[in-house]
Amino acid sequence: MRRGSVLAFALLAVLGWTASTLAAAAIDPAMQAKVNEQVKYVQSWANDPTIVNAVKAINASMPAANKAMTQEKWTTLTPFDPFVLSFSSNPVGLLLKAKKNQVISEGFVSAADGSKVGFLQKTTSWIHKGKPKHDVPMTGKTWQGEVETDQSTGLQQIQIAVPVLDGGKPIGSLVVGLQVARLK
Repeated sequence: MRRGSVLAFALLAVLGWTASTLAAAAIDPAMQAKVNEQVKYVQSWANDPTIVNAVKAINASMPAANKAMTQEKWTTLTPFDPFVLSFSSNPVGLLLKAKKNQVISEGFVSAADGSKVGFLQKTTSWIHKGKPKHDVPMTGKTWQGEVETDQSTGLQQIQIAVPVLDGGKPIGSLVVGLQVARLK
């Protein structure tokens, strides 16, 4: 750890603050109200037949290229790789682009197994199963993360996730990153 980092950590420890305290403090009631508005907006996307039908199709019959993808392979692909581009140019990716507003920095839809169905731009991870942003929506509930600097966009954001439902049953997840600077 560098000296500056050690000093900052020591100061926070003396004050009794932690990184989670700082993140929680960053979301005041007014900002949380704006996050809640975005959750409602994003829930309407998750009900769109384009998303529901695409998730159902992937869950029923995973394409061979998707089955062969691993996190290791995914990290080697550039954002301009044809396989990657296929997710931002498919009907789900195009719908996300059409619905995106000035607050949203990223968005992606995952199938039941956590693999990608469509997105705005390449995600850091290929599979999100095992992470709360996917697992919580798969129980039918919404999820909200803490303020973070996103690896794929470099922006300070709050991620929210909602279930993609078919007949009231969760079949996938929709995760959206909200730019903190645009929520203020």
